[in-house]
Amino acid sequence: SFLCTVNQQKMEESNGQQAKKSDDQSAKESVDHKAGFVNIIGSPNVGKSTLMNELVGERMSIITRKAQTTRHRILGIVNDENYQIVYSDTPGVLLPSYKMHEGMMKFVQDALKDADVLLVVTELGEKSLNNPETQEKLKKMDTPILLLINKVDKGTQEQIEEFVDYWSKELPKAEILPISALEKMNLTLIMDWIVKKLPVSPPFYAKDALTDKPERFFVSEIIREKILLNYSKEVPYSVEIEVESFKESEKIIRIRAIIYVARDSQKAIIIGKQGKSLKTVGIEARKDLEEFFGKQVYLEMFVKVKKNWRDDDKDLKNFGYL
Repeated sequence: SFLCTVNQQKMEESNGQQAKKSDDQSAKESVDHKAGFVNIIGSPNVGKSTLMNELVGERMSIITRKAQTTRHRILGIVNDENYQIVYSDTPGVLLPSYKMHEGMMKFVQDALKDADVLLVVTELGEKSLNNPETQEKLKKMDTPILLLINKVDKGTQEQIEEFVDYWSKELPKAEILPISALEKMNLTLIMDWIVKKLPVSPPFYAKDALTDKPERFFVSEIIREKILLNYSKEVPYSVEIEVESFKESEKIIRIRAIIYVARDSQKAIIIGKQGKSLKTVGIEARKDLEEFFGKQVYLEMFVKVKKNWRDDDKDLKNFGYL
């Protein structure tokens, strides 16, 4: 079975703690350094961001129960003495409804082109990606593909076997692995498989790098996550965040952020009666920001209307979608 195959391929753990230092150094020098881009794609809300965060060991992508929470391509970098894995979380594969969605799908298409290794995330019960064109491209690719059937902790052994068999026929070039990102099931097997498939290469980023995104990006993502969690219907999907000011001193970070909405009615909803809704978002976001940065945060937020920004080329370019 695939699980057995991967287990057999695990890198041997060193038990030579008593070996001479010179022997250890010789062994290290004989290992070729590996590095590559491991891109994660899949339909919305199948657990890509949860998986990314677990593999990187840091909170890179926002996680909610709602679909389409990831809008940009986010890199998370894992460094080891002998390898560097550059993970890339991408927006969920979908059929575009706005120009913003077209920009999001451009991130996915780029991820297909530049991947050294692809992780295709599905969930138990899913038999197709939301975009048939992307699924057809996967069938023709020669890039190493590991198809992950996520959330198997919610199913039976018979269901797992059914979907392993289905995806084995649908993507015959891919290797299949049932996982539960939330329960951390089989994540070690994913890491071992990736390291085996990485090409020999020097690192692409500094060995202490964690991501390619600036601090302001994670501020905007944390605020947007709280909006997704506290509002319903269309409102969270009509929101974009701009960090207008980020000033850091030794003890405190002072942040001023603008929450843009697409319509006047949405502005009133975001603010809420007597500003209570916006205050709740601010309290929750500040708590997470202080944990993220490890110091006190003073957060100011303002709500402005930027009509139909999801279909405006200039706005989409300013927000990084085009």
